[in-house]
Amino acid sequence: MNRELREFRRLERVCLEQAALSTLDLTRSGLLKVADDCRLAAEAIEAVPPPRGVIAVAVEALKVVLTQGRPRPH
Repeated sequence: MNRELREFRRLERVCLEQAALSTLDLTRSGLLKVADDCRLAAEAIEAVPPPRGVIAVAVEALKVVLTQGRPRPH
């Protein structure tokens, strides 16, 4: 679980850094959304009790990220 958590945090940081350097609004917006999703995934991993398996935690984190606050395209 720590590895997944570190990876989501690393990806969040990279996306934020690249968004700060981006000169295109669309690119910056996309990077900020990905950074936000990575942050939500990391927070979801942190919120899950440790006894569960690593794969279950990662799946749960992705479920949370994919179902929170984003309207689904029709």
